[in-house]
Amino acid sequence: MSLDTPLTSLSRIGPKFSKKLEKLGLKTVGDLLFFFPTRYEDLSHITKIDEITPGADYVVQGVIIRSHTHRSFKKHMAITEIVVEDESGAIKAIWFNQPYIGKALAEGAMVNLAGKVAEDQHGMYLSNPLYELIGAPMRDTTHTGRIIPIYRETKGITSKAIRYFLSSLLEWVKELPEYIPHEILTRNNIPLLKDALYAIHYPKTLEEASHAHQRFIFEHLFLVSLAREQRKKENYNSGVPLTIHLEEIKQFIDTLPFTLTEAQKRATWTMLKNTGEATPMQRLLNGDVGSGKTVVSAILALNTVLNKRQIIIMAPTEILARQHFETFIRLFQAYPIAIGLIAGKKYHYAFEGLSSETQKPILLKSIRSGKINIVIGTHALLEKEVVLAHPALIVIDEQHRFGVEQRAILTRDKHVVHPHVLSMTATPIPRTLALTVFGDMDISVLDEMPKGRKKITTKIVSPENRMQAYEFVRSQVKKGFQAFVICPRIETSAPSEDIKKLPTQQKMLWWEVKTVKDEHEKLQSLIFPDLKVGILHGKMKSDEKEAIMKAFAEKSVDILVSTSVVEVGVDIPNATVMLIESAERFGLAQLHQFRGRIGRNEHQSYCLLFTTSVVHLEERRLKAMTTTHSGFELAEMDLRLRGPGEFLGEEQSGWSDIVMSTLKNPALLAIAEEEAKLFLTHHTITEIPALHEKLESFTSKLHLA
Repeated sequence: MSLDTPLTSLSRIGPKFSKKLEKLGLKTVGDLLFFFPTRYEDLSHITKIDEITPGADYVVQGVIIRSHTHRSFKKHMAITEIVVEDESGAIKAIWFNQPYIGKALAEGAMVNLAGKVAEDQHGMYLSNPLYELIGAPMRDTTHTGRIIPIYRETKGITSKAIRYFLSSLLEWVKELPEYIPHEILTRNNIPLLKDALYAIHYPKTLEEASHAHQRFIFEHLFLVSLAREQRKKENYNSGVPLTIHLEEIKQFIDTLPFTLTEAQKRATWTMLKNTGEATPMQRLLNGDVGSGKTVVSAILALNTVLNKRQIIIMAPTEILARQHFETFIRLFQAYPIAIGLIAGKKYHYAFEGLSSETQKPILLKSIRSGKINIVIGTHALLEKEVVLAHPALIVIDEQHRFGVEQRAILTRDKHVVHPHVLSMTATPIPRTLALTVFGDMDISVLDEMPKGRKKITTKIVSPENRMQAYEFVRSQVKKGFQAFVICPRIETSAPSEDIKKLPTQQKMLWWEVKTVKDEHEKLQSLIFPDLKVGILHGKMKSDEKEAIMKAFAEKSVDILVSTSVVEVGVDIPNATVMLIESAERFGLAQLHQFRGRIGRNEHQSYCLLFTTSVVHLEERRLKAMTTTHSGFELAEMDLRLRGPGEFLGEEQSGWSDIVMSTLKNPALLAIAEEEAKLFLTHHTITEIPALHEKLESFTSKLHLA
């Protein structure tokens, strides 16, 4: 058996349970072993039956002296009753509608029961307790009489089942090789892999479980730090040092219609110095919505062109790629800089402020010859036929939206010389999480907004005030402004089998979620028949998206109903209202992204949050939007409430909890970074095959460029 052994081959699991485990992302032995508990319950203390009182949770141990299953008179529900006795007394336990339990709990067997004690006119009893046959007192148990791990569950797979599956693997865990050098573990009081894995699933105490978690937090940070330091060593002197054309850059900055913030100045100067070195820059520019990342990238692009080198700018959507194209045309209209756009099936060429559509072969030839200075596009830039003559800078916007392999093709596979790489994200990410997830990059933060920006007024709109909100939107349009309406879904689809099984109230909430197509029709025909309402969503053709965005930008559309396709980069300075339907379905970071599409002029802007259901946690989240305007503060809250998996748009079993824990361990991050540097000063990764293999596997899952 190995970590790669499929779970289907294990006798306890087989095909029957493997499909259900797959819903949790568990396919191999390694997946299951590294599927860590979300919490623990302390069921280690066994109480004498004569010491228990109603209303509290207890674990009791005794012999079954009576076991009986019958059906209720009215509902014919199976009711299993047993009586358990220890040396101090006896107590009854009852289970409803679980007839199989009566067959498992036979008279004369010894059992542990864990649950809440209730009381009726007949006395005290345990209601639906957790049970475990133990054979004899003091025998090691799996589900009771110890610290019990609780796991993320799915239909047909409970925490009890996961504990059962794991129990057969824990002895084998002792054979797993260690991949972190022993002296590093000893120096920092970090447990061995085999001990930590055993303790995380089978802890004797909560302190032991916590210590085991520390091992995997440290491991994650150590591997990230190793990847970062190793990348620096591998790329040493493999790039192109660019001369800093300081006077020309100052002249360009002086022509801008705004003043750079201090944060922009710091980030720009740092990156100009980075690109002046022979070791390729790898930097993440982490900035709030509207903080001015594009201008920073434009300054770097200008310096690259002045070095007679080419730039690639890659965006996740055609809308954002086209917007970058138009922005760079505007910024460089006074410069002899040629700009190309490859987005979908459209190919454009621009020079000195003028642009035109061109044919694909002509544009590709101009790129290969070096005639095009700046190449902007979507994932279409990854095609083999897109080859640059002398690339020196790659800008990847919203870089976490691209896969590891895609970025590797762009940054390395096509080039003998490694270009400098600037990755940008408008999702504010706390520094520790950024270091953890974007581990091989240096980080610059734009935490300052341009002067003159007014704070956006954000309000939660109750259902009874909906028509009043619509009238407010109308008043803004009548003043010459525009509005966005965001919906979670494109169209209503037939409910899945899982949704059909929900309680009626929850099922109704599913139907109430607003869709772009329905909302567009309602707003245009019923609410705003005198205004022009447009529609935008991901299933539209490129030409249709381009046409509607052009119409909106030119103010011939008053209200744009859209999905989250406008979340990133869409810049309509005349829009002053952002109305978000079913706001509780979005994370704070995403809501902040939507809000960032407005407030881009000197006029007051408004974000209206409509909800279909607001429970306590959701209400707390949405209220944060009304009082907090810093994307970094909202990101911290989003991480605490939703976790890094949802925050970054992906769920990784086990690792999400580990990543979250790193936020509380800045000191451990510093230790891991120092240990990685020290190790690589005296060793190479390949000296320890197990570490080399682990690092290769680990980095393939990270967002490393």
